[in-house]
Parts: sequence; structure tokens; C-alpha cells
Amino acid sequence: MKRGLNVLALVKDSERYVFLYDDDSPSALLQTLGRYAADESLNFTWYDAAVLSQKVRRLQREAEQERVRAKSDGAAH
Repeated sequence: MKRGLNVLALVKDSERYVFLYDDDSPSALLQTLGRYAADESLNFTWYDAAVLSQKVRRLQREAEQERVRAKSDGAAH
């Protein structure tokens, strides 16, 4: 099975947060977002973590829907 590489980015003031993760590791990314939000030395808030988490979950749902469509299209042929 092909594993996709995903990029999630946040530009906040002069800081840039760029996260790379594959299709098998969104839960690890979600944990990282929480660690970043808890780190007071970063300008990365719980709101930032929540917004990015929602995006990760939405992308997961879309990827799953695409896999289901591809599977059903393959079964139809």
C-alpha cells in the first residue's frame, strides 16, 4: 500500500511551524501539537493546536473516503 507524505504548516508572526507526517502517523502528530502548545517557550497556542488538529482529522477523513471510492471503483471493473 502506498504511504502518502503530508505537510501541515502554520505561519505565525515571524515563526513558521512545518510538520511532515505520513498516513500512518497522524496520532503522533496530534501528540506533538499538544506538546508544542504546552511549551511556554513557543508562540504556539492551544488554539493553534486545535485548528491544526481539526485539519489533520479532516484530511484523514478525506483520505479514507478516497480509499473507499478507489476500492469500490476497482471492484466495479
